[in-house]
Amino acid sequence: MPPTVAVVGGGISGLAACYYLARSPNPPKVLLLEASARLGGWLQSTRTAEGAVFEHGPRGIRPGGAVGADTLHMVSQLGLEGDILPVPGDHLASRNRFLYTAGALHKLPSGLGGLLRPVPPFSRALVWSGLRDLLAPAGTEPDESIHSFVQRRFGREVADVAVDSLCRGVFAGDCRALSVRCCFPALFQAERRRRSVLLGLALGSGKELGAGAESELSRRARAERWSQWSLREGMESLAQALAAYLRQRGVEIRCQAPLRRLSRHRDGRWQLTLADGTVTADHVVSALPAAALAGVLPAEAVALAEELRRIPAVPVAVVNLQYQGVALPVTGFGHLVPSSEDAPLLGIVYDSVAFPQHDGSGASSVRLTVMLGGAWFQQSFGDPALVAPELLLGRAQAAVRQQLGLEPAPTLSIVRVQQACIPQYTLGHWQRTERIRQFLAEQQLPLSLVGASYAGVSVNDCIASAKAAVGQLLGALP
Repeated sequence: MPPTVAVVGGGISGLAACYYLARSPNPPKVLLLEASARLGGWLQSTRTAEGAVFEHGPRGIRPGGAVGADTLHMVSQLGLEGDILPVPGDHLASRNRFLYTAGALHKLPSGLGGLLRPVPPFSRALVWSGLRDLLAPAGTEPDESIHSFVQRRFGREVADVAVDSLCRGVFAGDCRALSVRCCFPALFQAERRRRSVLLGLALGSGKELGAGAESELSRRARAERWSQWSLREGMESLAQALAAYLRQRGVEIRCQAPLRRLSRHRDGRWQLTLADGTVTADHVVSALPAAALAGVLPAEAVALAEELRRIPAVPVAVVNLQYQGVALPVTGFGHLVPSSEDAPLLGIVYDSVAFPQHDGSGASSVRLTVMLGGAWFQQSFGDPALVAPELLLGRAQAAVRQQLGLEPAPTLSIVRVQQACIPQYTLGHWQRTERIRQFLAEQQLPLSLVGASYAGVSVNDCIASAKAAVGQLLGALP
């Protein structure tokens, strides 16, 4: 009989783990357990009767690198090529990104002109920041906050304005608390290799990175220089296609099956206690958030649970707004807001610019997504479980009025509070993940950890972590 692998958590990481397990030459018996009534985790899309699509989680995926190629290969295998909505490199949503500072929108510099002369909100030409990086000595600390790293290499203004905003957009987090080694490993390694970040990035590591799975889609993405892509029915359709594929491959999927407790039999197998009974598995792949996994581990894994609890995650309020008969003052992907300008407002995405196909039948529709909270949620809005949606909606509408000049009330609005949705790789995260790895190896636990809690928060990163874990596991399984 083939061994049984139980995958716990039906978000994109768990679904991807099942996908790679099911596609292996000698697939094990695979059981997917999901606590809620739906699959997909943070991939959440709403489609209206008029055909408009609103994303309450990730709204696009980058195609670059080996991880981007692997995701596109998966999309091909799922038969979704015809549903891809690409944003090519020459599109305005690729070229134009904005910052809102000092009460005004500023286009981020691009091209030589933006580097050689002062461009607001920067008080001097960015070429001076580049020169500073080329001349600054290399850092010696094993880890450093993103803010400290960027200030040291490029100056305080770049750290306070550009990188502060970027970290809010990517991690909904505070660059003064986040680890550069774990959040931006390419920058950290570039400095270590060449003393200069810019030189390190330009010259590369000197060793080839592994290539992702080549597909017609990834070749097309390279040729057209896609900056990102989505799917016609919304990002949640990726999860739905994966679930359909897994069922065809014989994967048993159980929703509304929260894991209560993990324990070991004397024979080394896992017993998984659920609300309505128990199941047994030879190996468990946990795609749960770190803190959730900590809560179900057996007493003998207390050291592991303690490390997992040290990986925090922040809530984000996602407010989708649709307007009719209005025009945006600028055209681009959207704008970010530094914490010094408006701490609880992370940024506003101009969804209609990148993906007009999601506007539905309303030709003059403008769709926006306002992101609120993150690391500043509690101090700004209180307990994310108790905050009134009306408060968040009012805050989002006020931001759109003030920063984009859109005065009318939206014709449609959706408010979602995504609790503990983005893990925070704070200082020392690399040591925590290393201790977790060591514990699993020393105890020889048949347990794999995948997902955003450990080594990357993007959809691509989650899929890559699942692929790597399954690759390691199949060497051990008969």
